[in-house]
Amino acid sequence: MSSPFYRSSLWRALRDAALERDGYACTVKGCPHTRATSRLYVDHIVERPYAAYLTSADVLTNLRTLCTAHDQQVRQDRQGKRRNGGRFVVAGCDANGVPLDPGHHWRAR
Repeated sequence: MSSPFYRSSLWRALRDAALERDGYACTVKGCPHTRATSRLYVDHIVERPYAAYLTSADVLTNLRTLCTAHDQQVRQDRQGKRRNGGRFVVAGCDANGVPLDPGHHWRAR
């Protein structure tokens, strides 16, 4: 269950500012998803407490834009831990067959 804060005008204004700052695109390096290709989420980097009011975690510098796939990769579980250890994976390859994920071992030099 999500906090009532996410239905507030304060959250909508913060969310809009984060989306605009991030160019309406997923902020995970190598991810090609934008507003035109995916639903976008604004995620707290450091989780906010469950509260119906503004907290110290609700600042623009603590927000990032994620596409559906990357939001699902790191969404908190019921115990409050981030899935996948909070790490992102970028699926797919570019036109030359090189993996998009900047952490892929083929990209290591």
